[in-house]
Amino acid sequence: MSQDEDIERASRSLKAMSHPLRLKILCILGDREVSVQEIVDQVGTSQSNISQHLGILRDKGILATRKDANRVYYRVGDSRTLRLIGMMQDVFCRS
Repeated sequence: MSQDEDIERASRSLKAMSHPLRLKILCILGDREVSVQEIVDQVGTSQSNISQHLGILRDKGILATRKDANRVYYRVGDSRTLRLIGMMQDVFCRS
């Protein structure tokens, strides 16, 4: 992958993460695998709203999913993104 491709990918990822609700979801996920219902419970908005934002993060390659019966679990799919989220948690998610 060329430097330009890396920069494009970083730009797309950062743009996808730039919504406040998506940042909150990423702070909740961190390095864990979490069900959609757990995310809904912690964020405090509707499941359809959460699902829409999870879909954006998934489509941009930020999140990966796993289905288990009728539950869907999300996790950060790339170690580089996980490091970035860790830094964001240190700066923005800890009180």
